[in-house]
Amino acid sequence: MRREPLTLTPLTGIPLIKPGDDLVAIILKALAQNQLQLMDGDILVLAQKIVSKAEGRLVDLTQVTVSEPAAQLANQVQKDARLMELILQESRAVLRTRPGTIIVEHRLGFICANAGIDHSNVAGEGNETGEWVLLLPENPDASAERVRQGVIAASHKQIGVLIIDSHGRAWRMGTVGVAIGVAGLPALVDLRGKADLFGYTLRITQVGAADELAAAASLVMGQAAEGTPVVHVRGFPYPLRDGSLAELIRPSEQDLFR
Repeated sequence: MRREPLTLTPLTGIPLIKPGDDLVAIILKALAQNQLQLMDGDILVLAQKIVSKAEGRLVDLTQVTVSEPAAQLANQVQKDARLMELILQESRAVLRTRPGTIIVEHRLGFICANAGIDHSNVAGEGNETGEWVLLLPENPDASAERVRQGVIAASHKQIGVLIIDSHGRAWRMGTVGVAIGVAGLPALVDLRGKADLFGYTLRITQVGAADELAAAASLVMGQAAEGTPVVHVRGFPYPLRDGSLAELIRPSEQDLFR
């Protein structure tokens, strides 16, 4: 069976996002400006940063009270104690530390550096004396579902929404886009029991489809200026269904890297 080509189109015209902005309205306007009409099966990929900003996940470091554990951790890794306080609040456990680096299990379940807290491309709420950082969305799956339902209500098309962030990986250099919020599409595709090209029955193959798409969309978005934080996707090779980030989280008892 011939597959439809996979196409990823960055949406130009997305403004700088501020707390309280209506992402659904902004995305719908950008789709129209880019002359894109949604179809059933399309996916919208959003950079985590615009979701966090719209949801007001900005924190002014000058307003953070440092606990003793955060102060001790800051001394170990030689980083700002106020940032360490936020990292501890956003984490289930600290897994690895070295000067300049802290790896944690985020409260959402995945492993990442600095609990996903970001300094880059972050402006505060008009207070030039502030030192602002940006936390991940409180519940990225729910954030993705809200955007999805808003777009479906306006377009009457069944779509998926993916929220992505940039993470490092064990044993490999460089950051890559990964899924942190999933709505309306499979995060993990189980191919066990299916036959390969030569008729061999697959026994262990599961595809991290949401992460594969996240990496592709991240490449289209860019990692620095971040001027195109929304990507329209058509031709995703798997049927849409309900999905969640939990599908991608490896259980701790199966994690050989800890």
